Amino acid sequence: MNKWLILALLTPALATAQKYETSDGKIRVAPVKMPYSGARNVPELSGGPDYLEEGGVVQWIEEAGGTVKPIPTVKLTEAEDKDYGEWHRLGLANAHLGNIVAENEREGYLTVGLLANCSSLSGILGGLQRSGPSRRPLKIGLVFIDAHGDINTPETTLSGMLGGMPVAVAAGMCLRNLRLESGLDIPLPERYIVMGAVRDTDPLEQELLDRSEVEHISTDDIRNRSEKIHAQMERLSSLVDKIYIHIDMDVLDPKEVAGHPLTVPNGPTSMELAGALTEMFRYEKAAALGIASTPWGDRDTDGLSRQAAYNLIKGAIQGIKER
Repeated sequence: MNKWLILALLTPALATAQKYETSDGKIRVAPVKMPYSGARNVPELSGGPDYLEEGGVVQWIEEAGGTVKPIPTVKLTEAEDKDYGEWHRLGLANAHLGNIVAENEREGYLTVGLLANCSSLSGILGGLQRSGPSRRPLKIGLVFIDAHGDINTPETTLSGMLGGMPVAVAAGMCLRNLRLESGLDIPLPERYIVMGAVRDTDPLEQELLDRSEVEHISTDDIRNRSEKIHAQMERLSSLVDKIYIHIDMDVLDPKEVAGHPLTVPNGPTSMELAGALTEMFRYEKAAALGIASTPWGDRDTDGLSRQAAYNLIKGAIQGIKER
């Protein structure tokens, strides 16, 4: 077994929480745009991250009490840009994303990922894993809020979509090379993962979940800010050094994400989820937020989806202010 994996599993969680607060009470926030999708059936570069920035995400963060670091866009190097293979290129881009996340964390900024889709998961997790003061990888927990489990493997998937596999990749269940290329050296133990509002899974994917140690919070838990949210955040905080909270916009009430191709009925509203995020980000080990798959352009003609994404960011910032 890899020596770093042994060390990470045996070492107690450290007190590595960030306050993300300036001396004048502002919250340091560092949005980062990750446009690479890794998808073969859609454009490789999504316009969603730009759409969120152009709509005024900086102003929204500042109005919520944040101070904003200049927003970078993840880009491949000139040599990498010539490489073949969407999944391979995604892994390279994820590694760049992880470097930005690690730098943000060391500088005391809350990373807010403006993400093409959920396939950026390993990049952000890897960045947090490498953000500590030494070479020892940190233990990272994941709260994955999505209408879908995204824990399919090539053996369980019905669609064959990479976008349905990122949790399985992060947990070391499949596509090892993609995980390592993305910079997530140590996969997440299943007990470090909590899923929120998942309500649409493939049959074999559900069987995999049923056999796993992955924990769950329901849509009703999110709507009602139930004690189960606190129980899971307390449990994760006792196990890990930092927690990444990831949201796929398809988790929301379909009325707010009408342009998303994978909506599922009975989702929380953005305001309900924002309230739950406030509860989660009160915990000092909550270290990054990701917003994936925001409908953009002609798929969000009324701007509801962009507004919903801003509501979620505001909810997270409010939680940090209440620490």
